[in-house]
Amino acid sequence: MTRSPRKPTAGPLPPNPPAIPPIGLGCAGLGNLYAPVGEEDAIATLQRARDLGVRYFDTAPYYGHGLSEARLGRFLARAGRDGALVSSKVGRGLRASPGGPSHDTGFVEAAPFEPFFDYSRDGVLRQVDESLKRLGGDRLDIAFVHDIGRLTHGDDHQARFREALDGAFPALCSLRDQGVVGAIGIGVNEVEVCLETLRHVDLDVILLAGRYTLLDQSAGPELLPMCLARGVRVIVGGPYNSGVLAGGEHFDYAPASGPIRRKVEGLRQVCEAYGVSLAAAALRFPFEDPAVISVIPGARTAAEIDANIANFYSRPPDCLWRALRAEGLIVGGWE
Repeated sequence: MTRSPRKPTAGPLPPNPPAIPPIGLGCAGLGNLYAPVGEEDAIATLQRARDLGVRYFDTAPYYGHGLSEARLGRFLARAGRDGALVSSKVGRGLRASPGGPSHDTGFVEAAPFEPFFDYSRDGVLRQVDESLKRLGGDRLDIAFVHDIGRLTHGDDHQARFREALDGAFPALCSLRDQGVVGAIGIGVNEVEVCLETLRHVDLDVILLAGRYTLLDQSAGPELLPMCLARGVRVIVGGPYNSGVLAGGEHFDYAPASGPIRRKVEGLRQVCEAYGVSLAAAALRFPFEDPAVISVIPGARTAAEIDANIANFYSRPPDCLWRALRAEGLIVGGWE
């Protein structure tokens, strides 16, 4: 397929952008999302992932208010960084807060810090430095601008977006020029801000959580074709939509509603009729679009790693996707 030329960018494209493996590990759960994970269990989960060939680890300062990054850093110090690809995020700083955060962030027994938004140049440079200290390295393979968009910021969206355009993205481009960052992108949960960002910034990669899944294909009509045409790689986070597609209770970081549960049950029945588990179908579905190069399901235990890897290596038949489309349970897709 012929791809359109890239737009001008705030800095030169990396000469050797990092190769992103097709399966990775999202490390929000290891920052105690929803429930605590002990240190030994967190390290055992990371070790099992490495033993089974996972080499891509995605984290963020927000995850456990530094806890996820610190745990990943301790693991890599022990296991070695050889072959490991690490992405983290900017846009949320951390300030010391012995009493914990002033509001519920979803992370329990997190590190004693208060997260706050800061997309300024100086703030982002400071955040990268702090992340590298927690991770124990001198380079981030990918740096994502985290949670820009109206879904997060509401009426403050335009001001925050302008702050990121003037501060965060030029800062990351500068770090990319210096070799401190290998590639730059955004890590978000909504499609519209991806389209908006691409009108201003030539990204290397987009990490989009929950918007190209069996429950939500809103990235399919416009965003994914645009990314394919421009050579912007897409990583799908949250392929289980916060767990509900893998037997969990949450959809989009909140308890799943009745309509969502009914749709999940409809998906399950069709998948099982074709001899495929719902979780396996959920993990494989994003690869039905050629713009998607990687999925990064989360895990809190070694057993969940085992399940993710088994799901990744499953090969649902093409007739399953056709059946799901015929039932109106998914839209679009590639034959």
